[in-house]
Amino acid sequence: MHRVYKYVLPGVEAELGKLRKLAEAIPNEELRTQALSSMHDKKFHCQGGGVYAAANLEYRDVLIPLIVALQTISDYLDNLCDRSTSLDADDFRLLHQSMLDAVNPDAELQDYYALREERDDGGYLHHLVRTCQTQVAKLPSYGNVRVHVEELVGLYGDLQVYKHIRKDLREPQLLAWWELHQHKYPHLHWNEFAAATGSTLGMFMLFLAASEERLSAKDAESIRHIYFPHVCGLHIMLDYLIDQEEDHIGGDLNFCNYYEDKSLMVERIGHIVGRAREDVKSLPASRFHQLIIEGLLALYLSDPKVRNQTEVKDVSKQLMKNSPLTRLFFLINSIWIRKQQA
Repeated sequence: MHRVYKYVLPGVEAELGKLRKLAEAIPNEELRTQALSSMHDKKFHCQGGGVYAAANLEYRDVLIPLIVALQTISDYLDNLCDRSTSLDADDFRLLHQSMLDAVNPDAELQDYYALREERDDGGYLHHLVRTCQTQVAKLPSYGNVRVHVEELVGLYGDLQVYKHIRKDLREPQLLAWWELHQHKYPHLHWNEFAAATGSTLGMFMLFLAASEERLSAKDAESIRHIYFPHVCGLHIMLDYLIDQEEDHIGGDLNFCNYYEDKSLMVERIGHIVGRAREDVKSLPASRFHQLIIEGLLALYLSDPKVRNQTEVKDVSKQLMKNSPLTRLFFLINSIWIRKQQA
């Protein structure tokens, strides 16, 4: 936490400050609004992702700009798709091609807005893509993690397409997609797999791994399987848990609504927590990753949204039962950070 406060949070703030200036200059009003809104409302995504840079401070000047830029693309595109003037799957797919290009240092830039009305962003999205390309090229072992990063980014893009198309098509498309992957994750429910694909943590972990000089291809593959699906799934299931009321009002798809009852939801999320904890034990710096898991639980379950949703509050209490001291520490820390930011 000392490293996070001293190096990571100031570094993230500095990167977001540069991006905010670029976003303020976006000519198209709608694109400008969504770019600024994504940074304002989802700043904690970048702060949380930036924590991975604390594990290798020597590479923080590569990891922080990379994580902030990729997370900002993710949040910006999520806003564009959520509040879209279109329901065109091809439009959403082309927008998310920017994330695939961002993690491929050899990719040519494209007109990612070609299939929508709002197109003039003054080069904002291209800047984000180029920033990622520049930074991944500096990671000494990126060649060994690239295939896994691209796989996770590809799954993320698939999810964003299927969850934002016409409402009557969303579930059928998501279920058809799940059929393609079900054999690899038979212990998961379809909604849990979909949630896992919505996390960027696996990508950030692979970036951190690639900052090590002698990371082997075998170790890179192991890390991908350690983080996906359980650590990634926990991240997004908690996100959906606290957003249930918000999503209900907005008519948005929420993966926590696909359980038969509250007790099954608690059981399944608790199961994913347990699997995530077991998975990270095999990593060399397992204590760091255990802190990530406890921090996720504390961060989401201390969110002010929880207090206003009786059922979510009950679920949170059950998930926080017998909390280890590290999680209680992060719970207090999360509440303190929110007060400072407020």
